[in-house]
Amino acid sequence: MKISVELTLTPIQDNYEPAIINFIKQMRNSGLTVKENPLSTQVYGDYDTVMTVLNKEIKTAFEAIDRGLIYIKIVKSDRSDYAADF
Repeated sequence: MKISVELTLTPIQDNYEPAIINFIKQMRNSGLTVKENPLSTQVYGDYDTVMTVLNKEIKTAFEAIDRGLIYIKIVKSDRSDYAADF
């Protein structure tokens, strides 16, 4: 089953950028399809593969920060080829 996931990591602390940058770099190196914009990171792939990567990388990101949160949206389909038609 293919899924699309939108993630927003929000460290609630000073010096938050290194944690976000490292999280994005790890997602890029995961072998999954990854797209980024200024507000979020999108990850696309097989459900089991995506969730395994997210489980590991979210834990690593949380261990690197004092306080923070992550917003996650999951869609059951691969939306990586979406293009607005307006």
